[in-house]
Order: sequence, then C-alpha cells, then structure tokens
Amino acid sequence: MATLKRFYGFSFVFTLICLALGAWYGWSSTGGSMSGTLAMLWIIAVLSVLEISLSFDNAVVNASVLKDMDKIWQRRFLTWGIAFAVFGMRVVFPLAIVAIAAGLGPVETINLSLNNPAEYERIVSSAHVGIAGFGGAFLAMVGLKFFFDQDKDIHWIAAIERQLTRFAALPAAEIALLLLALWGVSGLLRDEEALTFLVAGILGLVTFIAVEGINAVLERHEEKQQLVGAAVRSGLGGFLYLNVLDASFSFDGVIGAFALSNNMIVIALGLSIGAMFVRSMTIHLVEKGTLAQYRFLEHGAFWAIIALGAIMLLSARFHIPETVTGLIGATLIGISLWWSIRQNRREAAEEPKPAPPPA
Repeated sequence: MATLKRFYGFSFVFTLICLALGAWYGWSSTGGSMSGTLAMLWIIAVLSVLEISLSFDNAVVNASVLKDMDKIWQRRFLTWGIAFAVFGMRVVFPLAIVAIAAGLGPVETINLSLNNPAEYERIVSSAHVGIAGFGGAFLAMVGLKFFFDQDKDIHWIAAIERQLTRFAALPAAEIALLLLALWGVSGLLRDEEALTFLVAGILGLVTFIAVEGINAVLERHEEKQQLVGAAVRSGLGGFLYLNVLDASFSFDGVIGAFALSNNMIVIALGLSIGAMFVRSMTIHLVEKGTLAQYRFLEHGAFWAIIALGAIMLLSARFHIPETVTGLIGATLIGISLWWSIRQNRREAAEEPKPAPPPA
C-alpha cells in the first residue's frame, strides 16, 4: 500500500480532479441530467483505461531511456513532460489539426470543437492517413533501432534477434526496411492518400534521424567536458527523444478516442488520466530498477513498439480496433515478463549452494 501511494498517489488525486471536472461539465452541458452525466463519466473512465493499456510499453521504453539520464533531466521530463503530454498532445494537437485542415483561427477551432463536435471529429479523422504515416514510421524506427544493434548481446526471441544483430552490420539496414514498408502500404492507397502517407512517413523518419543526431552531438559534447574534468551531463537529447516518442504514442490514442466520443473535453479528460498513470508507471520502473531485474521486459516493450508502428502504418488502409492494439502490446510485455521470471528462477537453481558448516 505504501508503494502504491508513493508512486501512484498523485495520479489517483489527478483522476479524482478530472472526474469531478467531468461531472461538473456533464451536469451543466446536459441540463442537469443524471443519466447523461454518468454516461459521460463512464466514457472518461473507459478512455483512461484505453490510454493506459495502449501506453504501458511507452512507460517501459521511457524507463529504459531515463535510467541512463542525469537525475535533473529525469525530473524535468517527469514534470515538464507531463504538461506536454497532457495539455499539448491531448488538447492542443487535435485543435491544431483542425485549425490547419479547416483554415480556422484558434478561437474558431475551439468553438467548432465545443459547438459542432461531429464536424470537429470529421476533420481530425480526415488527417488520419498523414498521422499514421508519421507516427508509424517514427515508432517503427524506435523499435528497429533497438534490435539492429551490433553490441546487443542479450536476446529474448533469439532466432530472430540474433539475425537482426547480424544485419546491423549493414549501414542503414533498418531505414531500408522501413522505406520498403512505407512503399508497400502506399501501394494500397489512392494516389492522393499515397502521396500524403509517403511524405508523412519520410518526415517521421527524418524526425527520428534528427533527434538521434542531436543526441549524438550532445553526447560527444559531454564526453569532451568529461575529458577536461567537467562533471556536467545535459540529458537534453534524451529529453527531446522522449517527448517526440510520447507524441508518437499519443497519435493512436487521440484518433482512437473518437470511436467513443467526439467531445473534446471528454477526450482530453480521459486521455489525461491515462497519461498521468503512464508517468507514474515510468517513475516506478526507474526507481525500482525493474528493467534490470527482468531482463527481457525491455525486449517485449520494443517488440510491442514495432507491432504498434506496423499497426499504425496499416491503419492508413485498414481499420484496426484499438482493443487489438492494446492486447498485442500487453501480450508481448506479459510474455517477456514471464520469460524473465522463468530465467531468473533457472539461474537461481543453477547457482552452487554454499557448503554446510563443519560439524
């Protein structure tokens, strides 16, 4: 109970605040209808659970990056990043899509979202092909980069992961694989959608390369500082990488939320609760050293990211329910956790037992 309160206490308080705001908004917008208010609160709760189920692999990957970052930048991501994840991606991002697509100003866009939610949903959904290309490409690169690594010596699905490690000797092999995937999916789309999809996918790839490049430059700068005796670590590259990664994970949840509601406020409240719990899970994983304790958990998360990236790319042509996406990610992470526990028990059983003390 103490652990639950320490890591998830603020998230539970935040949940109560969001539910209170949802109750007030539901009561006022439905003219004092109890059934309407309860229905709105139910949708908020379902959206929060959906966001958590879709983003557990996000928490694991966040933790894998944060564990190597300076404590100061860990705190900055877990505080400043909350504002970006909750307010930026769950509120500003959908409004920005509508404003750009419809050529509206900020005030007109907000009025549209509140007074004509059906049209607001239509405009956001119409941008799905571009969002799928960008987010799918970025997430796929994140997952592929983890496995296309010549220095990787721990393998979970060894038959596949060892082969990917060997292919890592070929420069930009993962980029070639992604470009082939983008080309393959674009062939299933109409010409105008195919162009949008390809441009968005290439921009997602370029964004990944740019963030990786910034991170490499900053790491090189840190190494030079350490050589002259400076004990300074910026962590800025990791901070940027994690925020872009968070944004890519958010695309799927924001678009999928319209299957349950087209009300901007309801969507923002539900997804924000989920985003806050993902932050709490990230802190829990980092401080408890869970990734070191369960060696294959990180592998399961990155396989889930590749699966999510592939699903996002294919969603430009096929409708794939969010429950399928969540179940695939949860299954991969669950199996990797079980495999880690089994491996730990096997190694413990193989350890030589200390000799009994002499009589």
